[in-house]
Amino acid sequence: MAGKQFLCGVCNQPEKMCNCIKYCALCQSDYGVRLTEDGQFYCSDCREACDYKTQDTA
Repeated sequence: MAGKQFLCGVCNQPEKMCNCIKYCALCQSDYGVRLTEDGQFYCSDCREACDYKTQDTA
């Protein structure tokens, strides 16, 4: 995890410490959502379609 750490845009915490309600910023799904560099959560389908990366894949 070299470089900048991804932080939630609401609580400013890393994904593991974030207690926000997690749902996809695009489709509103709550299945398989992960935090991306822009501080938003996205489901795997939307991440793949938009080429968003999670902290562990960036």
